[in-house]
Amino acid sequence: MKKILLSLFVTTSLFLNLRADEGMWIPMLLQNNEQEMQEMGMNISVEDIYSINNSSMKDAVVLFGGGCTGEIVSDKGLLFTNHHCGFDWIQYHSTVEHDYLTNGFWAMSFEEELPCPGLTAVMLKKMEDVTARVLEGVDERNMSAEERNEIVKNNIKKIKDEAEANTDYEVEIKSFYHGNQYYMIYNEVFKDVRMVGTPPSNIGKFGGDTDNWVWPRHTGDFSIFRIYVSPDGKAVEYSEDNVPYKPNYHFPISLKGVEEGDFTFVFGYPARTNEYLPSVAVDQEANVIYPVSVDLRGKILDIYNKYQEKDPKVRIQYASKHAGLGNGWKKWMGVTEGINNFKGVEKKHAFDKQFTKWAYQSRARGAYLELIKEFEKLYAEYEPYRLATTYLSETALQIEVLTFAANFNRLSKVTKDTPQEEIDKLVANAKEAAKVFFKDYHQPIDEEVAAMVLQEYINNQPADFRPELLNTIVEKYDNVQAYVDELFAKTMFASEENVNKFLDEFKPSKAKKLAQDPALMAYNNVMDFYFDNVRNKSVELNGQIAELQRVFMRGQMEFHAEQNPDKMMYPDANFTLRVTYGKVGGFSPRDAVRYKHFTTLDGIMQKENPDIYDYVVTDRLRELYENKDYGRYADKDGSMHVAFIAGNHTTGGNSGSPILNADGHLLGLNFDRTWEGTMSDLIYDPSICKNISVDVRYVLFIIDKYAGATRLIEEMTIVE
Repeated sequence: MKKILLSLFVTTSLFLNLRADEGMWIPMLLQNNEQEMQEMGMNISVEDIYSINNSSMKDAVVLFGGGCTGEIVSDKGLLFTNHHCGFDWIQYHSTVEHDYLTNGFWAMSFEEELPCPGLTAVMLKKMEDVTARVLEGVDERNMSAEERNEIVKNNIKKIKDEAEANTDYEVEIKSFYHGNQYYMIYNEVFKDVRMVGTPPSNIGKFGGDTDNWVWPRHTGDFSIFRIYVSPDGKAVEYSEDNVPYKPNYHFPISLKGVEEGDFTFVFGYPARTNEYLPSVAVDQEANVIYPVSVDLRGKILDIYNKYQEKDPKVRIQYASKHAGLGNGWKKWMGVTEGINNFKGVEKKHAFDKQFTKWAYQSRARGAYLELIKEFEKLYAEYEPYRLATTYLSETALQIEVLTFAANFNRLSKVTKDTPQEEIDKLVANAKEAAKVFFKDYHQPIDEEVAAMVLQEYINNQPADFRPELLNTIVEKYDNVQAYVDELFAKTMFASEENVNKFLDEFKPSKAKKLAQDPALMAYNNVMDFYFDNVRNKSVELNGQIAELQRVFMRGQMEFHAEQNPDKMMYPDANFTLRVTYGKVGGFSPRDAVRYKHFTTLDGIMQKENPDIYDYVVTDRLRELYENKDYGRYADKDGSMHVAFIAGNHTTGGNSGSPILNADGHLLGLNFDRTWEGTMSDLIYDPSICKNISVDVRYVLFIIDKYAGATRLIEEMTIVE
């Protein structure tokens, strides 16, 4: 009995007694954390971090490109983010003649800074709690989920419309705590963001996929952009007349470095976490869904690697695609391993039992009594549909010629009655899609990927979850390769010349021929099957699960309030601005292994291998190392520090986030987590869940000593 009670106590502590280094906190509510942060070493007030009425750090943090974070580091709108966050734009501007991926890029004047069409930087202006207004009219006990959702939807629209009528900012209302709380967010969206500088990939991506998610790390993961506005300070689209943005605040940059135990905090836009799921959901995610994606992506990446190693052009073409696939591939491996090693499912299950026991202690908690059983039933029903969706996205939708063909669907449906203006627009859009597609397309890769993924699709999905296309391949072709050979021989979508010729000569009478192209037919066959047989049921089940999760979340909030009356429960990440805080420190992921909290340039030289692209060291960097020519950016021990780790609770979206010291000065750029701790999106364990940041001194060293871009250094406020 004692053992059982102890186990329950530990489990409850694990999930409810939040540690100082755990949590993604809403900035406007940070007053609740101020005392703890200052006891841990913070020298500033939370008003310095987030203020509506005065300039504060929030005025220097942006959502970069819709998926990362960036920070403003000068009074001229200069912006730091990660190399991998700027990667698409580095690739966009790269050609074989101007290979910025390989060689880097440094604008030595404002005039040389490169426009990035479509790139945005979004800055939070203020937040408001609108929960009461959103839930007005909701009766939790006597209303169906559909009725509740309709009221909430209508209330949100009304509140948003009223707010937008009285502001120049963009307004969004976001759900927190799985629909139990709502905040209205006012954003300024900057639409002219230009590329200023980037190190070569063998600095900015040093270690590549081998080192991705792994500590120790030696990656100079940064790139530099700049926000431009109209001469009168408005956030407008690109114009030659635009001028550098003058922010209300920019981060001072510290050259002091970090020591074990130093207080730090991260300010950024974490994307998605799901830390309040029941055990059955965590088990399905980590042990059913992720392994499928890992297996399939690994096989695709092997094909990419084979061709990229042979041809520099292909290496550039597929660099971004490789990075995108590889990032998830390695992360999901880490998540599964971490959860299994940490016994995360078992601990979640123990919490589920404790929660249910608590629910039975009061009649007022009746809504929570059968939640866990209902979750188990729904997730079991949901699993084959999750798998079907996963196989679709990781197989058929990885065949590039199919997804490219989808751009022509609307054009294939025009008739002689379609207005010429509409046709001209569709043709123009198709030409633009073709231009983008063929710039980064290599047919032999696509053919090999197609043969592999279609075979995997056939082998691993039951007949009732297979599109007719797959059955046709099995019945009518000797093997999958025979079908693939025929597909690429007959489709026009694998040839830039054929596509452009067809578009130049297009008229409504050719729409039927377009609709019969084998690639477009294959794409539509797969997607029609998905929408007819998978999506609707998936949406239905997901909606039921979401409703249960909302109730479960409400119950956990009540449970937490009883157990921890003095500390709030932080909401899951949802791409809103958050503050996390913790301390610098190494960790021990397994027996007899203890990692220090920092890495140095020595490690880069130790990893150097001229035969492996990811471990090539440039002559200039080697020269600086051999001469120990680090300038004022060296650590007090004389070495050049590259990266460090700390106990800040981060996730995707935090890439590029500023990591700050006790005085609010910039120490580095967050860019990753330790592989052992990637499970933190589902379960947090402070012993192994560490965030990895590039040391800002290494960033400045590369800008100044390596690239000679001293004009950028001169813009910054540097604290010695």
